[in-house]
Amino acid sequence: MEHQEQQPKNNKKIIRLIVISILVIVGGFFGGKKISYALKHESTDNAQVETQISPVLPRVGGYIKSIAVNDYDTVKAGQLLVELDDAELQAQLAQMQADYNAAEADIINAKAGLNNTSVSLKSNKGDIDLNDVKVKQAQEDYDRNVNLFKDQAITRKQLNDSRFALEQATQEFSNSKTDLSTAQTRIAIMQAGIKKAEAALASKKAAIEQQQLKISYTKIYAPLAGKIGKRNITVGQFVQAGAPLFSIVNDTTYWVVANFKETQIRKFRPGMPVEFELDAYPDTKISGTIESVSEATGARFSLLPPDNASGNFVKVTQRVPVKINISEIDKYKNILRAGLSADVSVPLN
Repeated sequence: MEHQEQQPKNNKKIIRLIVISILVIVGGFFGGKKISYALKHESTDNAQVETQISPVLPRVGGYIKSIAVNDYDTVKAGQLLVELDDAELQAQLAQMQADYNAAEADIINAKAGLNNTSVSLKSNKGDIDLNDVKVKQAQEDYDRNVNLFKDQAITRKQLNDSRFALEQATQEFSNSKTDLSTAQTRIAIMQAGIKKAEAALASKKAAIEQQQLKISYTKIYAPLAGKIGKRNITVGQFVQAGAPLFSIVNDTTYWVVANFKETQIRKFRPGMPVEFELDAYPDTKISGTIESVSEATGARFSLLPPDNASGNFVKVTQRVPVKINISEIDKYKNILRAGLSADVSVPLN
């Protein structure tokens, strides 16, 4: 009886030893693989998928007239997204164009006046020539009458009449030269006025072009292709210039930024192969290559970088961002999302 009872106990011990041996062997095998893998790879789970995210910003303020997209829609570069009400800007443009037309008419009138003054100037020059002839003739008459009066050939009244005629001709000649000088001054003033009016007209034209540009800004187009994020606007809402309406996520360009410890990057160089898997899709192995290693640690890009020169110092292992290009990106485009976490491994062989 005792022998029969002892035999099952021995069998149980043997089974237990076999199970323990198997577990030790299996554990040693997988543990060895883990250790061997760790010795030949540098890994981190501090990594995220990145892409370009472009905010959609209005360049002018106004009330939203229409929205052409919904949350998470796919858009093409240059596609109309939002239209602002431009009625007020159009009214201002009409007033500017009316002012511009009036300024054009004023310049035409000023040029016509300048032309008339130029014609008058030619007439004044003709009057000067004519009065110069009259002065010479009056001078000759007066000189001749002086000699005749000495010879008692004419009366004093005739001599006085010739002197008065000479004085009158001389005064008319002086007046015509004054009129010419006045006309020349008037022409210079009118020419300056026309140049000033033309400059004002150019300024009005520039204002019109600027207004037309503002009106074009009321139609907001997609700066790049991608997917719309959540909209923050509704029709009828007033938006300020530069206020973000929503963002567009570029769905064609992705990369991974892995933050390795500073003790892990010693052998990293551009072009090294990389393997990673996303936490959301742990069964999908994705390959890539190192594009670049940051010239500064992640802490240096923070709002308040650490300063170890003052106070108590506690050494903390720093993280260095490493940018990784994704191979065959089109193959994994459907599962890539900006911000997804990833486990990254870099073989050192």
